[in-house]
Amino acid sequence: MLTDAPAEPRRIVSLPNGFRSAALSVLIAAASLSAGLLFWYWATLTSLDFYVRFDNVPTPIQVANAFWHELGDKRFYFHILYSLRRIAIAYALASALGIGLGLAVGRSRLARAVILPYVEIIRPIPAVAWIPLAILMWPTEESSIIYITALGAMFPILLNTIHGVEQTPEILVRAAQSLGASRLAIFQHVVLPSALPHIVTGLAIGMGVSWFSLLAGEIISGQYGIGYFTWNAYSLILYPEIVVGMIVIGLLGTASTHAVRLLTRPLLAWQRNPR
Repeated sequence: MLTDAPAEPRRIVSLPNGFRSAALSVLIAAASLSAGLLFWYWATLTSLDFYVRFDNVPTPIQVANAFWHELGDKRFYFHILYSLRRIAIAYALASALGIGLGLAVGRSRLARAVILPYVEIIRPIPAVAWIPLAILMWPTEESSIIYITALGAMFPILLNTIHGVEQTPEILVRAAQSLGASRLAIFQHVVLPSALPHIVTGLAIGMGVSWFSLLAGEIISGQYGIGYFTWNAYSLILYPEIVVGMIVIGLLGTASTHAVRLLTRPLLAWQRNPR
């Protein structure tokens, strides 16, 4: 007598918690951005005037059309490449100076007494205030813009590096000394790894500040760059192009900051894998 074979139980495939959490974050971010776009469209459509006036603000459709038009213009990419080149040079200089001086100030009382007063006096000066003096100091507008950008990016890197070195646990330093480690070995294997999380944070913050400083320089003294593109659009009363420039600045700043975090992630692998 033949009997039906028992049906195999259905396998329920569950998604990993990490994937579900990432997907939920993406959905929330997409919903948030969509809500912002809808509010922008409604405010421009109704010419909202409640403390902030939207009667002269371009609509999202106008900005999208202007963006599409600029994508077909070679000069638009020229502005972007000029800004990226300035950022690369200025950020490299700021990183080298900020990390180097920060390590020196954090470990040397003499360096702290000599360098820190200059830092505390110069740091509060905004990038815009440096523009007239930078034009007088440097032979070309290009070098003055790079100087302003590097100066703005250096201070977050410098201060975070100093803080990271100062937060090195003294018990680890004494333990290394008791084992006969030299000052160089202590610096290389104890101080520097302990300060790395703060240094990485300073590098990410410094990248964002570098864009702010760059745009200030390009608006005032530049002839090329995305900051100049945005200001020139305002001068020519091309309101949609102003928003296009702002969006590009935001995208470039976000992408460059994310790139810094990705590049520095291997330096902090020991935090994720303590074993």
